[in-house]
Amino acid sequence: MASTIITAVASVIIFTLMVFSHELGHFIAAKKAGVEVEEFSIGMGPKVISWGRKETKYSIRIFPIGGYVKMLGEEDKAEGEGSFYKKSLGRRMSIILAGPIMNIVLAILLFSVIFFVIGTPTTVIDTVMEGYPADAAGIRPGDRVEYIDGERVDSWERLQYLVSVSKGEQMVVLVNRNGQTIALDVFPVTDPGTGQSIIGITPTSQKDPIGSIRLGITRSFEVIALMVTYLGQLVTGRASAEDVVGAVGVIQLVNQAAKTGVLNVMFLAAFLSLNLGVINLLPIPALDGGKMVFLLLEAVIGKPIDVEKEGLIHFIGFVFLILLIIVITWRDINRFILF
Repeated sequence: MASTIITAVASVIIFTLMVFSHELGHFIAAKKAGVEVEEFSIGMGPKVISWGRKETKYSIRIFPIGGYVKMLGEEDKAEGEGSFYKKSLGRRMSIILAGPIMNIVLAILLFSVIFFVIGTPTTVIDTVMEGYPADAAGIRPGDRVEYIDGERVDSWERLQYLVSVSKGEQMVVLVNRNGQTIALDVFPVTDPGTGQSIIGITPTSQKDPIGSIRLGITRSFEVIALMVTYLGQLVTGRASAEDVVGAVGVIQLVNQAAKTGVLNVMFLAAFLSLNLGVINLLPIPALDGGKMVFLLLEAVIGKPIDVEKEGLIHFIGFVFLILLIIVITWRDINRFILF
């Protein structure tokens, strides 16, 4: 029972956080552009609570999946200074892109917090694995790796890269040991599990705010690159759609993460936030990417696309997405044997 409650609470928090950050991006960009925001809603379905401030109504709805920012002139040709329709092409583009960008920002923040808590790796050696190349070469715990084959090593990521590109060939590693620089010949070996060159060392870690942010940014864009690669493989048939999960599948993932600690839940939230941002940029009607397509067409032909025609295409796209969500959800139910 307690596990179910924890999963439910964690799921609601993650979904709400992702949606809130996305819609907040649209909201801030719209306000900055002088667009009148009629409603800022988190959740879908009947209202749980709502309140108003100036021209904007804020609401929380019963289902914590989804949300929206309703702007004056977004779905019609409303006149007036605060109309989305009347704003410049560049401002409208910035409003549309702000949602996915905020999802990326949220992921960077979450990853940065995770790396700060667990510590960021340094170039100082913590352990040397017995029988591995580093041990055979005479590298010791406490050594600071400064150069590899004449190239400066200023981060653990740089050290890993230089080892990985060595392809097993001899490396000259310069370490600082108690203030003394020592040159050591190291012959990397291939890890049978990953196929990468390794020398058998682990780094010490430190709580470094700047390093944590740098790693948060790096990890976020690594994940984005993997997502884009997977989507490309999905389109070309080189990847299976069986790996795609919906809300039910996500809840199962949250359940697994919740059992292993808060940091794993945060990692999953960051991953899902990036997923939401990337998916929303796809050129599909009803998504932000689909809206960007119409704005790009406007830039090419030199005039806005008819609002009613665009609205109809987005509606068709929305219906298609709902049907897709239903299919994926039903598959998740059967896959995870919920009934």
